[in-house]
Order: sequence, then structure tokens, then C-alpha cells
Amino acid sequence: MNATEIIESVVDSQLKGENEYPNFTIGDTLNVHVRIVEGDKERIQVYQGVLISQRGRGINRSITVRRIVANEGVERVFPLHSPRLARIEIVRRGDARRSKLYYLRDRVGKSRRLRDQRRGLQHVSDTSAGAAKEPAAEAKAD
Repeated sequence: MNATEIIESVVDSQLKGENEYPNFTIGDTLNVHVRIVEGDKERIQVYQGVLISQRGRGINRSITVRRIVANEGVERVFPLHSPRLARIEIVRRGDARRSKLYYLRDRVGKSRRLRDQRRGLQHVSDTSAGAAKEPAAEAKAD
């Protein structure tokens, strides 16, 4: 075994499973459950904010979540494969047309909000289900 194979085996053991987290995208409002260790006690703290950035691949994959606390923007970077991350929930799906939402840093007030994803707007995971329904609808029309 050479050094590269050893590193890959260690990294594979540290990766979390594919189905560990829901399928979230940029602009979604997330609840990130983080394990906080204080002395010998451990608790879970929820950090709710808008997903503004995803970066990296594999073990280096991380997300940046932004929230507003006392009229100040607070951003936090979470490594996705960290053992400190307990779970991630999707609160609301946002309609974003960019891969990074850094422009939200300059926004104040109501312009800071993102639109909800509309029903007609289909997600990447929903396109296969939508394509299967279309031929059935055409058959009824004939």
C-alpha cells in the first residue's frame, strides 16, 4: 500500500453517508444542529440561517450559513463531514439564481429576504418525477 491509498482509506472512513443530510441548495433556510462540548457535558445547539455558499469536495466539503443577530450579520462555516454536526433540517426552500449569495451581505431590511421556491419551479431531484408524469397527461388529453 502506498501513501495515497493509505490516505484515501482513512478519508473514506471519516466520510458521512450520502443519505446523512437532505438535498439542500443555495438559498435554503437551514437548521444546523451542532454539538457543543462544555467540560464533561455535551448539548446540541441549533443555528438557523440562509445557506449562502457551498465549497469543496469529499472530506473538505463545507457550507456557509448566514443569519442576522441583533441587526448584525453572522456567518458560520460548517464542515459537512465533521463529527460536531448532528443533523441538518431544511426549514424553507429559497429561489436563488446564483451559486454564491455573497450579495446578501450588503442588503438591509426586506431586500435581504429571498423568494420562496414556487410550485412550478422544479428542483433537480424533482425533474425525473416530473418527466414521468408528462406522458401520462398527454395520453389523457388524446
